[in-house]
Amino acid sequence: MQDNKSIEHSGVVHSIENGIIKVGFATQSACASCLANGVCSVPEDGDKEVEIIDKAGKYKIGEKVDIVLQESLGLRALFLGYLLPFLILFFVLIVLSNIMDSELLAGLISLFCLIPYYLVLYLQRDKLKKTFSFNLKKIV
Repeated sequence: MQDNKSIEHSGVVHSIENGIIKVGFATQSACASCLANGVCSVPEDGDKEVEIIDKAGKYKIGEKVDIVLQESLGLRALFLGYLLPFLILFFVLIVLSNIMDSELLAGLISLFCLIPYYLVLYLQRDKLKKTFSFNLKKIV
């Protein structure tokens, strides 16, 4: 059974260019308790603008829309951005602490092990943009 929970923000279409729609939205009071708060990176006191690929051309500048992200994608982003790097760091630190005499050196090496991980994430950014894409829904 698939769970179709989603996270939604209301916004306004700011611009449309070459199939890329820029939608701006303000933070909401519910953002503090949202599961995807760390992923969304909406500033608490300002506006956020996201780019959404839409070739259908059914939206107009100034139109009010809902920006939708599947909750499961938010949890996956939290896993890739926070949990997996922590597990890598922790695992390498435990292994190196048992092999090496210097805890300082073990700690530094375990921190440097995150560089290749984040480099791979950076190199896969285009693929990740497609995976973690927002969708639009017209407000009627």
